[in-house]
Amino acid sequence: MSIADNLERIKTELGPDITLVAVSKYSSDEEVQQAYDAGHRDFGENKAQDVASRKENYPEDVRWHFIGHLQRNKVKYIAPFVHMIHSVDSLRLLREINKRAKNENRLIPCLLQMHIAKESSKFGLDRDELNEILSNEDVKEFKNVSIRGLMGMATNTEKEELVKSEFEELKNLYDELKSTDHPLLKVDTLSMGMSQDYKIAIECGTNMVRIGSAVFKS
Repeated sequence: MSIADNLERIKTELGPDITLVAVSKYSSDEEVQQAYDAGHRDFGENKAQDVASRKENYPEDVRWHFIGHLQRNKVKYIAPFVHMIHSVDSLRLLREINKRAKNENRLIPCLLQMHIAKESSKFGLDRDELNEILSNEDVKEFKNVSIRGLMGMATNTEKEELVKSEFEELKNLYDELKSTDHPLLKVDTLSMGMSQDYKIAIECGTNMVRIGSAVFKS
């Protein structure tokens, strides 16, 4: 199947209320162009300098999502244009994003990445760290970031019940966050589900998925 066919099939499965971020980090510029020509506009990359370079090859209406682990010294490369940062996993990183966004006179939408997997190799906050960020008095004064919701990656396993339980945990936390009163919270985005588990994520209530191989591989 072509990339256009893959996009059409997946978007039909997702329905109108779930945003598809096509993860282009392993794809060629030609493949990304095919997705763009098919009408797709949301793309995900996980290296700051790569997406800053790739951005120059496409029209301004592309929405670039940063989905990888982000080092503070790399924020400057994406602050001028990034549509959303999915992977905020520390107060220090959020502070740096706010600083760089202020320099660019921008408001950058961010997701807080939660650690839900049974794998130590994955990044993310635990519940206590999330509460520490939200209760920090400095954070309440940030003017150039907006916390739009949560992101998480489930355990890489064939045990569907484990994946489902992790996604349900994240969805419950997302619902709690939606009802939390905080000046930075504008909660409307739950980013969970990738090529191997997005169908489970749909069942669990996601409204944004990050899919690479299922889009770009025939």
